[in-house]
Amino acid sequence: MTGALASTIAEVLRPVVGGDLPVRLVVWDGSEAGPAGAPVVRLTSPNAIRRLLWAPGELGAAQAYVTGELDVDGDLNSALEHLWKVVRDRGLSGIRPTPAVVAGVARIAKAAGALGAPPAPPASQAQVKGRLHSLIRDRAAISHHYDLSNDFYSLILDPQMAYSSGYWTDSSEGYGLEDAQRDKLDLVCRKIGLKPGMRLLDVGCGWGSLSLHAAQYYGVDVVGVTLSVEQKAFIDARIKERGLEGHVEIRVQDYREIPDGPFDAVASIEMGEHVGQRNYPVYAAALCSNVVPGGRVLVQQMSRHGKHPGGGPFIESFIAPDMHMRPVGETLEFLEAAGLEIEGVQGMRRDYVRTLEAWFARFEQNHDDAVEMMGKEIARVWRLYLVGALRSFAEGRMGVDQILCSRPE
Repeated sequence: MTGALASTIAEVLRPVVGGDLPVRLVVWDGSEAGPAGAPVVRLTSPNAIRRLLWAPGELGAAQAYVTGELDVDGDLNSALEHLWKVVRDRGLSGIRPTPAVVAGVARIAKAAGALGAPPAPPASQAQVKGRLHSLIRDRAAISHHYDLSNDFYSLILDPQMAYSSGYWTDSSEGYGLEDAQRDKLDLVCRKIGLKPGMRLLDVGCGWGSLSLHAAQYYGVDVVGVTLSVEQKAFIDARIKERGLEGHVEIRVQDYREIPDGPFDAVASIEMGEHVGQRNYPVYAAALCSNVVPGGRVLVQQMSRHGKHPGGGPFIESFIAPDMHMRPVGETLEFLEAAGLEIEGVQGMRRDYVRTLEAWFARFEQNHDDAVEMMGKEIARVWRLYLVGALRSFAEGRMGVDQILCSRPE
């Protein structure tokens, strides 16, 4: 049926969304509103309204989505692409929890019988405590994301388990994610000038894709540092599989605690986002002090403009607590202030779009396995995360760059 609660929601949201609803809204009472043919959004429980009452905007909507209280029919990527087009066409700047917005949601909640205390946060929402970017809190934040499950990540990533943007050098049908990640690792190794017998420091080594690749194909000795116990266990097993004992050492160690530099070269692939704005000078100084004079440092890092340097309420609450991104120019200033000389910057935003498309395709192919392994809620978190990241890079709200530096002699 039409009318009833769905019409009330459409009426209240009209000034917020700049006109008619951009979606077809279907509510648990059977009422519907919004244009036919638009993506279908379903509210399956009054708790969805209650969450939006207490957390208007992205966080409340994300909480409702991951718990299944809010759902989207069909392809989530296409739905979000449509919504962002509406945002651009209507010149909207995001939903802010103004008194008028809160009053409107309260009116909806009253009509829906959803007034009351806030629902408990979803179990998948991060709970990190302590002083921002202290050693203990950083370990907890990294563990929340990276210690999820090695087997789960293997459902999404390529066999090398590279959890960063690939470098796509070929558009032919037979060229895929694994090729792009291999080409990225080779690009890094070439840029920092790896030669047999050199020592490489891999800061934030992830599941060891660069550490293992550099040791196996460039003949270098590698020290990789991570805060994830799960990642270290995974890499240690691969070291034995590939016969690289004595050439790759993986430590559960903070970048501020590396005792045995300097190294001949240093790389840090999409780890600098996690150190925070205030600590970035400390991170940059650690990169500089841990490379020999004349040695090269490569940083691959995401960039972002705007008011949400952490990626927005959903990312900050469910995926990467305490993350901080900035425009690439500001990152260059930090690196130069630490004593490094900028040799070159290579933008890779379009490469990340293709990488995320490949990750999302693998996730969808392995969705049932992901649900069986991690449960429905975690699977919904990751579907929303991958699609949201894909749209952010595709529409230019985020970028990623390889920054090549050297330490002056």
